[in-house]
Amino acid sequence: MRSWQTAFGSLFLAGMLAVPAFSAPGVGNVGPGQPGTVNYIEGQASIDSQPLNQNSVGSTMLQAGQTATTQNGKVEILLTPGVFLRVNGNSALRMDSPGLADTTVTLQSGRAMVEVAQILPANNIVVAENGASVRLEKRGVYDFDATRGTVRVFDGEAVANVNNQNIKIKGGHELAFNQTDKLKAKGFDKTASQDDFYRWSSLRSSYLAEANVDAARMYVGGAGWYGPGWYWDPWFTAYTWIPGDGLFWSPFGWGFYSPWVVGYAPLYGFGYGRGAYFHHFGPGYRPPVAAVHGFAGGNVSPGFHSVSPGFRGGFSGGMHAGGGFHGGGGRR
Repeated sequence: MRSWQTAFGSLFLAGMLAVPAFSAPGVGNVGPGQPGTVNYIEGQASIDSQPLNQNSVGSTMLQAGQTATTQNGKVEILLTPGVFLRVNGNSALRMDSPGLADTTVTLQSGRAMVEVAQILPANNIVVAENGASVRLEKRGVYDFDATRGTVRVFDGEAVANVNNQNIKIKGGHELAFNQTDKLKAKGFDKTASQDDFYRWSSLRSSYLAEANVDAARMYVGGAGWYGPGWYWDPWFTAYTWIPGDGLFWSPFGWGFYSPWVVGYAPLYGFGYGRGAYFHHFGPGYRPPVAAVHGFAGGNVSPGFHSVSPGFRGGFSGGMHAGGGFHGGGGRR
């Protein structure tokens, strides 16, 4: 039985990964997810002079040359598959290039945060701020503040180009563009810097991880599967990211599962049913944490969102079909 499952799993994964899909086709008035797609709106926001509302989610794109502006609100925008851009209140961000291989934006004012759950060598993801350009190199969480003139790397690694000078910024370091002395990345207190915007981004990540499980289970048998990319989940009214194989941990510590892992690894108990179409969350929200006590047939507590650190650290070669578990962050 195990050899049959292994052979089937290998063929299934090969079929999935052979198709470099960008996203599943849209549903209803929802178009296919691609860089610039508006994925969540909270409060007051607009693109150029056009106000955004809940009907804009999944159907509106930030095109090249357009600017997303927030007042008393926040916006989440898709970049390349596995990369989420979140814009804080009272901010303005321009889309320069929404291409898959060349994705660049400019933060004109306020703050933005980028969560990178997966980045490929061919991706060129750049955030410009205060005349500098910052290229994201690895999975991680990146915080841009045009008001303070800084970029912080909570986890991951970036390279900033300032006046034709390249400066590497590693996890736990920040770079201030208005330094009077030689530009140099300096360490910062990651825990103390986890403010309301950081926590909001983490909560958004937790919801998308829950949506990932819901969506990935639809493609366990391969029907309708277009390969790794953005997939619309109507129960969460948002796109979520489904990787092509194995399990990826987001930098915030939430899991993103492939259909193979959801369908064939006997690990997960889904205490959450399919939720309401529209989700709000505030300071009182705390996602449940799943405590996994074993690899096969382990006891799982109600809820899904995160797996205990002892489980996250192991099984690097995990799935017998070749998927495995992909690290990349987790809570420190």
